[in-house]
Amino acid sequence: MPRFVVFTHDWPVPHFDLFIERDDVLKAWRLPADFDPKSPTLAVANVDHRLHYLEYEGPVSGNRGTVARWDAGEAVWESFEPERIGVRFDGTRLTGWYEFVRREESVWKLRPLK
Repeated sequence: MPRFVVFTHDWPVPHFDLFIERDDVLKAWRLPADFDPKSPTLAVANVDHRLHYLEYEGPVSGNRGTVARWDAGEAVWESFEPERIGVRFDGTRLTGWYEFVRREESVWKLRPLK
């Protein structure tokens, strides 16, 4: 089953990094520092990352701050379309069905589904 991890990241400004396993890479989004899993938020797509980031915590190469695990667990993909992504998270803090809806090229709206 695919896994996910959410990190706090303090560089260049405080934010969250969300990584979800898919096709042997981690799909990545940056979430704002005030991210609340119960509320819609913007999510900015980032480049795919290697799977070893699922287990990593600590300093980021290139003097780009530090990451710390905020939550982790399993994920279930419901859909992965160019304009909409559906996924269920089974973590401690991030649980339930969520939808990513594309707003612009790399800007998405992440929202919990009831």
